Amino acid sequence: MVAACAWAQEAPKKEADGAASAPAAQAPAREVKAEKAPWPVCFAFNTTKNIDVIGMRFNCAYGACEGLTGFDLGLIGRCRYMEGFQLNLLRNEAEDVMTGFQIGFYNTAGRSDLLGIQIGLWNEAQSIQGIQVGLVNVANSVSGFQVGLINRSESLYGVQVGAVNVIRSAEPSFLPLVNVGFEYFGTPAF
Repeated sequence: MVAACAWAQEAPKKEADGAASAPAAQAPAREVKAEKAPWPVCFAFNTTKNIDVIGMRFNCAYGACEGLTGFDLGLIGRCRYMEGFQLNLLRNEAEDVMTGFQIGFYNTAGRSDLLGIQIGLWNEAQSIQGIQVGLVNVANSVSGFQVGLINRSESLYGVQVGAVNVIRSAEPSFLPLVNVGFEYFGTPAF
């Protein structure tokens, strides 16, 4: 019985060793998990790292990471998941999920959902539940407010205030000064 248990434990090790010697093209691709940053304050000098930052990240020119919970300060900041404040002068970007504030010239939650506030010259999001304030505000679906010179959304449940206000799914789709929408993410609210 002991011999059978020992053999059962050795068999997976030999298979794993055999798989390691197989060509890389035949081995299944594994997803690399992000490491946690070793310190609560991270300095990024034109770097792209597969790390999760919990605390504060300072970007000297450019910094990118997997996830960030806390503050992101500098010139250009990019991450996949963001919870907190992105205060980068030139560009703020969250790829998948953004909860919090983005303040800078160009703010994007381009392929992601935003729960919070964007303040800048150009703001864009896939879907937003919150507020966009800037010269140009663009989103597919908005539940909240857009305040700017040009506001555009596919569907809106809220208010647009600006010179050019466009809700593509509404009739009429364009109104100057104030436009109100009652369509919640593609379906009428009433």
